[in-house]
Amino acid sequence: MEEKRRKPRDPVGSVADLIAWFREHEKPPERWRVGTEHEKVGLYRDSLKPVPYEGEAGIGALLERVAVTDGWKRIREDGNLIALEKEGASLTLEPGGQVELSGAPLHAIHDTCREFHGHLELMKRVCEPHGIVFLGLGMNPLHAVADMPKMPKARYAIMREYLPSRGSMALDMMHLTATVQANFDYASEADMIDKLRTALAITPVVSAIYANSSLSQGKPNGFISKRIHIWRHTDPDRTGLLPWAFDDDFGYERYVEWALDVPMFFLVREGRYRPARGMTFRNFMDAGFEGERATLADFDRHLTTLFPEVRLKRIIEVRGTDAVPPGLTCSLPALWKGVLYDPEARQAAAALVSTWGAPEREAALDAVARRGLAAQVGGRSVLELAGELVAVAAAGLRRIGHCNDSGEDEGIFLEPVREQLERGKSPGEVVLEHWEGDWARSPQRLLDYARY
Repeated sequence: MEEKRRKPRDPVGSVADLIAWFREHEKPPERWRVGTEHEKVGLYRDSLKPVPYEGEAGIGALLERVAVTDGWKRIREDGNLIALEKEGASLTLEPGGQVELSGAPLHAIHDTCREFHGHLELMKRVCEPHGIVFLGLGMNPLHAVADMPKMPKARYAIMREYLPSRGSMALDMMHLTATVQANFDYASEADMIDKLRTALAITPVVSAIYANSSLSQGKPNGFISKRIHIWRHTDPDRTGLLPWAFDDDFGYERYVEWALDVPMFFLVREGRYRPARGMTFRNFMDAGFEGERATLADFDRHLTTLFPEVRLKRIIEVRGTDAVPPGLTCSLPALWKGVLYDPEARQAAAALVSTWGAPEREAALDAVARRGLAAQVGGRSVLELAGELVAVAAAGLRRIGHCNDSGEDEGIFLEPVREQLERGKSPGEVVLEHWEGDWARSPQRLLDYARY
């Protein structure tokens, strides 16, 4: 008989309870889906100022117009509209006013790309009359943290207070950066291990393909992906490439043990956020906190506050890429699907970087942050590795065989990546060349180029 599925409010009192929670979210391959999340940096087209929450042309009013125009359900906190939900997707606010679409879990990238472009069309309809543009860049290219508005979400207020004690660039991460992420299912513990390890191993290569944050405060910042550098100076407790995931004893239990010892940001009860004041989830599970006991919902929420380059929740989330223009945005879930959902491709992708240990992976990510596809790691060109990885992903997508009505498999979404590799430059390198060249350092030219 199948074990009864537990509910979010069920209490947890042991590591075994949390391991069982991961097992409950295993899915057979026929139920695997892909979810894509993309954040966007918003500015006013004419003044170039960031978009605040308040006002007729603010983020709050923007969300209201989306809800009215397209029938989204409103989510409020302390009376403020902070998110929208519809058909498995959500539209949410990041700390500095970045807007994120967390797409529905979908069967094929054909569906994902259709969802993405429909979202962009909707955003243009509601934003353009108010002079708001959203940019496909990995960080705000014109402003410093001090310039940025603060979104009225209690969790962000707690994070603003806590994170600067852990990393020198934590507030930059919160208010300036934007990413594209993709989510994947796993069938078993062994399947999770293989996917998570492969994703961690190739993250530096994938990050180089999409490196796109080379301008800060209106000038070159010395990086091709400043966003990568920022994340590496955010909070060592909860970020990074998880070197222990390659140890022989890695599995659900090892991930749980790590998560248990990361300090919690907050506890939520009846919609109210209480600062956890450095308490770990292990402390909370063992002793409680302010009269409350730990539940599965608490653990689920805690997992969303851990920020490694690849993280385990109810799904496996790959997190290592900058926001990019639309064609490249659709390519990101396709590339990862071709690698992670095809066993032969996973093996081939891991083999590309099989000589890298933890020091090499760390060095690779640092090199990619500074040089993008021009980086060299262990005597190998990252550009060449990227080309081989894209070929591996394309072969995986052919074997998976999810085709559109014209009989084309999802490999068609890799064409913008191939074009990028033929140029031999990451998107951030292209932006730099234009900025110092034909754009003559014009912010308006940058907005014309990068706007969705």
